[in-house]
Amino acid sequence: MEVIQSIKKEKTGYLLVTKSGIKIPLSEDSLVKHRLLKGSEVSEELLNQVKEEASFDIGYQKALNYLSYQLRSEKEIKDYLKKQEINNLQIKQIIDKLKDLSLLDDKIFAESYVRTAIRTTDKGPQGVKEFLMKKGVPSDFIDEALILFDDTHQLELGQKLGEKMARKYQKSSQKERINKIRQQLFIKGFKSDVISSVIDGLAFDDDEDEYDLLVKQGDKLWHRHERVETRKKHQKIKQSLYQKGFSIDDINRYIEEKEMELE
Repeated sequence: MEVIQSIKKEKTGYLLVTKSGIKIPLSEDSLVKHRLLKGSEVSEELLNQVKEEASFDIGYQKALNYLSYQLRSEKEIKDYLKKQEINNLQIKQIIDKLKDLSLLDDKIFAESYVRTAIRTTDKGPQGVKEFLMKKGVPSDFIDEALILFDDTHQLELGQKLGEKMARKYQKSSQKERINKIRQQLFIKGFKSDVISSVIDGLAFDDDEDEYDLLVKQGDKLWHRHERVETRKKHQKIKQSLYQKGFSIDDINRYIEEKEMELE
């Protein structure tokens, strides 16, 4: 038998200390349930039961706190509680309780995330799907939630991202800009037909003249390679400009005009 030496109120509950030095954090529910009082004798069996209850209560409160900031998936809660050193049996019990109280539901989590992603991110449906998969959401819940991300939403979001990327790469050739926009939309998880529609809908008519862009890029390269032998310099500049998406005719025109300018 053990004798309770003290029961102290703490921020997250109570701390029970026995005369032999055993310390057990416990909730008010456990305190009342087992009628634990200073000076009372308690069996080893009861102390073990109180420890188990305390561990569950602490884990449950931690889970509630973790959920208070935002919705979480079941996997997120499991991983979080493991880091808090809550044992597997109690993790299961905590998750079951959270589900019973409708505080944990992967289906609702998936639908909520899809709605939020449509409003606040630039991810396409594949990007959203990959995120939910990492969160451990079952595939059938993901597929159901992605119905919310219809073609209209995809096109609107893709157009915004496409226009943003077009502005970002406005100093690049049109070919390079289109390739970069296409690549970025693909990385973000948009479908190929949506990407094509976005590209087709972008207007480049008001942008700086393509040849003027080439001249600016070419002058930088010319300066960089000004000490290189002429033939090799031409070769390097042509290669760089071609990789940037400029036409070979415009590149040759630039080289010829540059040489004439320097003569």
